[in-house]
Amino acid sequence: MGETTFDVEADFLTIGRTFAEYRRMFDLRAEDIAGRALLDCGGGAGAFTATAAELAERVVATDPLYGSPPDALEPRLDTAIEYNLDQLREKRDLFVWDFYGDVEARGRYLRAAAERFLADYATRPERYVAGALPDLPLADDSVDLALAANLLFVYDDRLDREFHEAALRDLARVAREEVRVFPLHSLDRTRSAFVEPVADALRADGHAVEFGAVPYEFQPGATEMLVIEPA
Repeated sequence: MGETTFDVEADFLTIGRTFAEYRRMFDLRAEDIAGRALLDCGGGAGAFTATAAELAERVVATDPLYGSPPDALEPRLDTAIEYNLDQLREKRDLFVWDFYGDVEARGRYLRAAAERFLADYATRPERYVAGALPDLPLADDSVDLALAANLLFVYDDRLDREFHEAALRDLARVAREEVRVFPLHSLDRTRSAFVEPVADALRADGHAVEFGAVPYEFQPGATEMLVIEPA
């Protein structure tokens, strides 16, 4: 099997989501968080880790972004947010605005997430582990629930089927109980062609694989998450 590599600086936009967005994106309830060990894989400049840590037993985030000092990250995050908002202004009719209302409100979410991330990253760096799929620097069964947002199944033009299979096997290795992945739509706004074959491969490994509805929609029709229970 070949190895898919990518340049995180060049190939992926580093923005983050708030805790409120994650709750909807992954249909998270209090019992999913309280007293549990959680992983935000591909956490980027997200606020989930900082906020969830107030309820969870332990939360860790992984991302190739981590390791740089906070003052070096801040301008990069500002640039990424402004780029994303410019793109949304040009293509606003391609998205569903029920949650955000408009582009400027979406910008407030992005900035709030980045601010909370930077503050927590500066004071609790042990929560933020530099690493990337498909080979996370985490021990087997080290968390109860692993979340992967806005990476897998999004970049079908850059990450192939083999990468997705390897990445999800590694997440299943790390998570004792459950892996949740959202969204299942690629950047072309259609359901990723890799979803079903990758789900079948995981089932063949002995994992339980299901699809669950979530109370969040930004890309039209992208209202499902993939749920994996490790074998």
